Amino acid sequence: MTRPDVEERARELRRLRVPYVHARVVLAERPTSAKPGDEALVLGDGTMVGFVGGSCGESTVRSQSLVLLESGESLLLRISPVPEAEQTGKVTVVNECLSGGTFEVFLQPEIPAPVVCVVGDTPIARALADLGADLGYEVRGYGTTDLTGVSAVVVASHGRDDEQGPLEAALRADVPYVALVGSRRRGAGVVAALDVTPEQRARVRSPAGLDIGARSAAEIALSILAEIVSVRPHASGRVVGSDAAMAPVSTAIDPVCGMTVATVEASLHHDLQRDGVDSERFWFCGNGCLLAFVADPGSYLTV
Repeated sequence: MTRPDVEERARELRRLRVPYVHARVVLAERPTSAKPGDEALVLGDGTMVGFVGGSCGESTVRSQSLVLLESGESLLLRISPVPEAEQTGKVTVVNECLSGGTFEVFLQPEIPAPVVCVVGDTPIARALADLGADLGYEVRGYGTTDLTGVSAVVVASHGRDDEQGPLEAALRADVPYVALVGSRRRGAGVVAALDVTPEQRARVRSPAGLDIGARSAAEIALSILAEIVSVRPHASGRVVGSDAAMAPVSTAIDPVCGMTVATVEASLHHDLQRDGVDSERFWFCGNGCLLAFVADPGSYLTV
């Protein structure tokens, strides 16, 4: 796939609001199959579009990228066939299966802007739209019960429109942040009348927003957006090397070389049946390890 093809695919993913990691080779020491400027996209299922090196290096890029989709942080990844001293600002992973030299890949997650649905046409609702846009959020009016991918629903209609319907829909869709703008007394009455479980009812934030002494519409909108920021998932900072766990991404150890491999369909794997029991799946960092295992599984199985 050519670079224009990768760029076109990236534009399509952004349009569809599909998260991915953009991987670009920034350094390559001979001999490597990758060259500076080579790039690829890594999707949440481990699928890679483009080229950033052979299968062994690709496996490491995939594993790291899947972690970054969860953490949201960018990373300069150095992949080396031999152990190296730690370098500031880089994560170094040793992959002894590499056929050539060291190379570095810059990994940048592209996460769709959080979607905030606002119910109502009031000064607070309009202030939420203005301030939310400045924060990089995608603020929408509430016009559908399809809340897939929505990060927050804020009801700011002051009783002029249906309040129960949007709140119930948001809670049933498990929207992370659900809030009602209004006094504590009125909010308690609206929440008590919701046709949802007690656990769901307890998730409604009313009054909406952090208690910062807000008075104007803009200040109240600021307090609500600050609360959304305070409860959103934050970067975990997790990185993974050949000997580190990277939950929540499921991993396995390559039985041949000991590398950590993401257990997704895009990774190399082989199903082996032994002792008359159900087949067991093994995962591999590259073709070399896979072929070695298939040729003589017993050499790599201890149990």
